[in-house]
Amino acid sequence: MPVVYDQLRRLARGYIARERIGQTLQATALVNEAYVRLTKENAPAWCNRPHFCAIAAHAMREILVERARARSASKRGGSRMRVSLHNDIAAREDTEIDLLALHDSLNRLAELDPTLARVVELRFFGGLTVEETAEVLSSSPATVKRSWSLARAWLKRELEKPGEP
Repeated sequence: MPVVYDQLRRLARGYIARERIGQTLQATALVNEAYVRLTKENAPAWCNRPHFCAIAAHAMREILVERARARSASKRGGSRMRVSLHNDIAAREDTEIDLLALHDSLNRLAELDPTLARVVELRFFGGLTVEETAEVLSSSPATVKRSWSLARAWLKRELEKPGEP
């Protein structure tokens, strides 16, 4: 954990920066909550740093989605959390998207092609490079690049469908 803590905090700061103004979650709290979840579960042995980051990224995604759902609950009168797929890794145009819509779209993508959904999770939520993603997936960097491009195009189309929440 100490080896990857700074990387996870950097990643969490990016997520928190995209949250609505006035939110109370801090990057350190997000990383710590993810770590607590990882240690509570019977987590598999972590093979290496990219593998641990991938698992932690999944935990942070779950935490952020839970918070977004709580804010969206009608009894709380909240609105959906907006995030951007644009970050240093994604190299996308600066477009905001709904985190819950992204989560739902990722789940649909996972039904069609679990590998594509995993690539998005590792690259976007995990902050892993193409090479690190390839290592975690036991794949080649070229395959990860193709999968990343295909998954982003699929998600873009899904998230831009008219009438979608």
